[in-house]
Amino acid sequence: MEASTMKIKGCTALVTGANRGLGLSFVEALLAAGAAKVYAGARDPSTISNLHVVPIKLDITDSAQVAASAASCTDLTLLINNAGVLLNSPMLASGSVEAMQREFEVNVFGTLKMLKAFAPVLAANRGGAIVNMLSIASWITSPSIATYSASKHAELVVTDAARIELKAQGTRVHGAYAGYIDTEMAAQIDSIKSSPSDVVACILEGVQAGIDHIMADAKACETWEARCSDPAGLEAAMQARWDQSQH
Repeated sequence: MEASTMKIKGCTALVTGANRGLGLSFVEALLAAGAAKVYAGARDPSTISNLHVVPIKLDITDSAQVAASAASCTDLTLLINNAGVLLNSPMLASGSVEAMQREFEVNVFGTLKMLKAFAPVLAANRGGAIVNMLSIASWITSPSIATYSASKHAELVVTDAARIELKAQGTRVHGAYAGYIDTEMAAQIDSIKSSPSDVVACILEGVQAGIDHIMADAKACETWEARCSDPAGLEAAMQARWDQSQH
């Protein structure tokens, strides 16, 4: 079956990590665009205050909760894997092993659990679509967040493999990429940040246009161009950033 493009209006969506930050922006944008139903996943559903959504207790690292959400959201047509964690750990820093384990637990294995649980649901609903919220860190090794970069590199592979495997059932799998976004996750990072609402708007446009790799802000476009045209220069810039941080 050939994957068809997703129409946001009338869709039934599930957003993970929906109680704040980018997840909350996804919820608001989906409702504004005419989604028929929005399930809002959060570890503590009492933190979901929007009366127009269906709160779902969902820690994506908890296999039982993931299975329960798939069993209850049987009408789903759009899955947005937004939940993630960033622990600001260089690769050789104290505590980096623990940081990397946690980031992989959420960003990689949690996302994979969601994909495996919901692929049959989407197949039953004529394919639908999945959005995995990736990052420019999926392409480069940012030294101050190196363990997070490792998790996002791995999550990119999960995303690309799922796209290949799920094409036959008509499910389109989108990877969405952005630089730092102005949310609580990046609050401690001193850098130019994109607006959550602008990033979400770009992603939903990309979903409706059927774009597999969605560049959701200017930083994503700039970084991808550098990654393709001057990888040595990009690596040199990462080295310079690290050297400067040590003084």
